[in-house]
Amino acid sequence: MAGQPLTGVTGSRGRSPWWQVVGRESRHGVRILRANGTRLRPRRFAGRALNYITYFLTAAVASFGVNRPDVVMSLTDPPIIGLLALWTARRTGAKFVFLCEDIFPEVAVLLDDFHNETVNRTLDRVGRYLLAHADRVVALGERMRARLVDEKGADPQKIAVVHNWADCEAIRPASKDNAFSRAHGLADRFVVMHSGNLGMSQNLDVILDAADRLRDRRDLVVVFVGDGTRRQALESAVASRRLDNVRFIPYQPKEQLADSFAAADVFLVSLKAGVEGYIVPSKVYGILAAGRPFVAAVDPSCEAAAIAREHGCGVLATPGDAGDLASQLLTLYENRAETAAMGRRAREAAWLFDRRRAVKAYHDLFVDLLERRPEGVSEARV
Repeated sequence: MAGQPLTGVTGSRGRSPWWQVVGRESRHGVRILRANGTRLRPRRFAGRALNYITYFLTAAVASFGVNRPDVVMSLTDPPIIGLLALWTARRTGAKFVFLCEDIFPEVAVLLDDFHNETVNRTLDRVGRYLLAHADRVVALGERMRARLVDEKGADPQKIAVVHNWADCEAIRPASKDNAFSRAHGLADRFVVMHSGNLGMSQNLDVILDAADRLRDRRDLVVVFVGDGTRRQALESAVASRRLDNVRFIPYQPKEQLADSFAAADVFLVSLKAGVEGYIVPSKVYGILAAGRPFVAAVDPSCEAAAIAREHGCGVLATPGDAGDLASQLLTLYENRAETAAMGRRAREAAWLFDRRRAVKAYHDLFVDLLERRPEGVSEARV
């Protein structure tokens, strides 16, 4: 590993032109091969499916440009890409690490526009096969680890838990009175923020119901920052119900992220009941880094709920219960001193999930895996 250039195959986000099957670039000594699949808007199944297929094919081409790797690592999305990663690892004599950012087919069930039992059974078999043949499996939390072992038959000895993270140097607690909050009229409001993807896995309609119950608090506003498949439907619902205490703001550029986070008094983390562990809400780590408390409308076994309980930096609301969610938000609204104290505890907890700790965890995992390399297998590089 030492002294060798790092090489990786990744997706099509980058500077390479769309017509180039495999883009090439170098950053900080890392040679990057970009598999340039189609980039259709993923609002419907046909677009997502074509993006998955073309990415799989171009990644297969790119894999031949990676010479003698030490480790091949694959994420779970797109759900069949792990087969290509496993084949590449076996072809080159490398170790295969399977990073489970979500679990299929349970995640696919969330897609309202596509339900196919044959496809779901296939995804389940593919997932189980990859878990059985991976040299290491990474889960994003203890609940996911339990799902993989108890429901998918994964070997518990192969699983390492490495949480998602935030960069505590890049995201810091900041003043609520900043350019972002002033531009959007939030500086003098109690801001309840949902930041990130507006997708199928969150119970976003319940947030609107809770906002409806709180509409008499004229200085309390619910703000959605981000985009996703549910945004248009949510905006239509807000308009039809005349919820003037709900606002939508687009994704913010990276340089404005700190001000965007600082504009919030409280964040919302939500998941539909029953999907905890199949999906881990990664947004909670940025919330911690920003030094803000959160209301977790999730199952008590979810990672976000565990963090809230252990570190006293958030409160729980029953998923799907708008009355309970509104009640928890009202408690934080009426107890500003405790809300601020929870934010300070959130920042303290953030250092346990800092990017540097996660990078070291992956480094140690790879080193440990390579040190157990069977005799006779030649040394290579990541």
